[in-house]
Amino acid sequence: MSDGPPGNATGDEPGPGRWVVTVHADRDYHDLVLARRPADATGTMTPDFPADATPREVVLRTDEVRIGRAGGPATADAPEIDLAGPPPDPGVSGLHAVLMALPPDRWVVMDAGSTNGTTLNYDEDPLTPDTPVALRSGDRIHVGAWTTLVVERR
Repeated sequence: MSDGPPGNATGDEPGPGRWVVTVHADRDYHDLVLARRPADATGTMTPDFPADATPREVVLRTDEVRIGRAGGPATADAPEIDLAGPPPDPGVSGLHAVLMALPPDRWVVMDAGSTNGTTLNYDEDPLTPDTPVALRSGDRIHVGAWTTLVVERR
């Protein structure tokens, strides 16, 4: 897929026509996770919202960008978008989802068989694992207990 964005997924400044992912703790998504949880559910999937989390940007420069947590059992290497923290989102799998470039300038997202699923644009239904879903600039990918990744072409 040589027509996709070249280089590495890093926090470099975006240039014209680049795709960028902004990762942030999303209060609205966290509230939806809590509201959708069964009344008798317990556990650490939905801890207190991390109000002090700082958003960060990642420029998409490779044809495949993994989303997950370093040190998780599903991946030996750290994912390009590492959600291990701070703050660590306890609902994110070691390999949670994958972004893939398609020529000439498109991206898809796939849930990688994550434990808690991946949703798009606040939809209640999770993505089907290992099934590519086309992305548009401005789409929101939701993973874990509070993490939202906004994908934008700039």
